[in-house]
Amino acid sequence: MSIPTDVASLQIMAHVYKRASLQSIFDKTVESLVEQVPYIDWVGIYMYENLNHKLVAASCLEDDLKWECNGELKFPIKNAAGEETGMMIVRSRQPIAFDVTDVSTLETIASAIGQESLVS
Repeated sequence: MSIPTDVASLQIMAHVYKRASLQSIFDKTVESLVEQVPYIDWVGIYMYENLNHKLVAASCLEDDLKWECNGELKFPIKNAAGEETGMMIVRSRQPIAFDVTDVSTLETIASAIGQESLVS
């Protein structure tokens, strides 16, 4: 894993294990990833409400970098029953920013958020 992604992951997981509010966990996730990982420029967490995708947390609400990003990863957020309840999207302006260790760490974060969303 990359060191910046590891640091962000530790901050996020500590917040999850403290049983903070779900919104607080979402906010900490987007904040930590953008602040700690230099090549992550935008993070958004969407939760599904029926057929709608609701943005519940983002590192920048005004600009999601959708048209400026060169790299984008999407991670499903699943509850303990395995149902997809949301999506975490990570974007970078750099063309080749993410490696397999980043993907693994970000999958772990999305999974932890999903498990917590069923508890909260």
